Amino acid sequence: MAASKGRRRFGNVRRLPSGRYQARYVGPDGLERKAPRTFESERQAAKWLTVVESEIIKGEWTAPEAGEIKLDGYGRKWIAERKLQPRTRENYEDLFRLHIGPHLGALALGAIKPQTIRTWRRTLLDGGTTEPQAVKAYSLLRAILNTAVKEDELIRQNPCRIPGYDRYHTPERPVATVAQVLALAGRMPPRFAALVIVAVFSGLRWGELAALRRSDVDLTAGTVRVPRKLAALRNGMEFGPPKSAAGNRTVTLPSAARTVLADHLAAYVGEGPEALVFTGDKGAVLRSGNFRRAVGWAAALRAAGVPAGFHFHDLRHPATTWRRRPVPAPGT
Repeated sequence: MAASKGRRRFGNVRRLPSGRYQARYVGPDGLERKAPRTFESERQAAKWLTVVESEIIKGEWTAPEAGEIKLDGYGRKWIAERKLQPRTRENYEDLFRLHIGPHLGALALGAIKPQTIRTWRRTLLDGGTTEPQAVKAYSLLRAILNTAVKEDELIRQNPCRIPGYDRYHTPERPVATVAQVLALAGRMPPRFAALVIVAVFSGLRWGELAALRRSDVDLTAGTVRVPRKLAALRNGMEFGPPKSAAGNRTVTLPSAARTVLADHLAAYVGEGPEALVFTGDKGAVLRSGNFRRAVGWAAALRAAGVPAGFHFHDLRHPATTWRRRPVPAPGT
């Protein structure tokens, strides 16, 4: 029905004793609300009501008080309730505790604007936070606020929409030749030589290698199954599924790498199907820090002529190409 002359179709405006004008309306939830400010003219108040009405029609309206929820509580609850792998949850908790909460936690969700994000990022970088960590914190905050927009409808827009803030320059990682990697394997104590060979020709991550069991290895087929990984958590080590469904896979090794692995299984691995393939000197679960110390990683790199700064993780990068090549014995 058309509104009668002199009467608004949506909301109402009244003149206050001060001479200013107040706008009021009933929201989709049936509650009456006032504009957050008064206006100099009736026309200004009516224009504000027109904007609110348009938001309701388009489905873009959110209750003003929804945006008053503080980021600190909302963000921590988001991390606690999300379905995450244990290590990912700990990483998110650390990012929020160190880089988000102290700077933005006291703010209401609706008070966080793009300029707030720019200032926050600059504060992080000026305070010594590395660019990769700043990007990770930004990406986490963006994910949290995406939920506030799309699922909980607490705010209308995500302020984390600034081009370039989700990327950082990654220096090119050092690359080792086949000869250098084989020399590196030859510099390892005998029980760790196969670890290097399998890593470079399988492309498995550290946590996947450390979680391998005898039952995962099929020497006849020359394959290794990857059904789990080992993660270092605050309270110890924990076995869990791979990072993604695609991570649960079977990898084929070249014949010479199979021979190296077969010799390793015979010399260092228990007979039971659940026996870990790669362990420390005393048969304990393999930890990356203990491994580096046990093998003298930095000295082994120098002796093998491998570029400085080469990480164990860098062994994964050439795996696709190297799987097709013959594998000489380590140290040759």
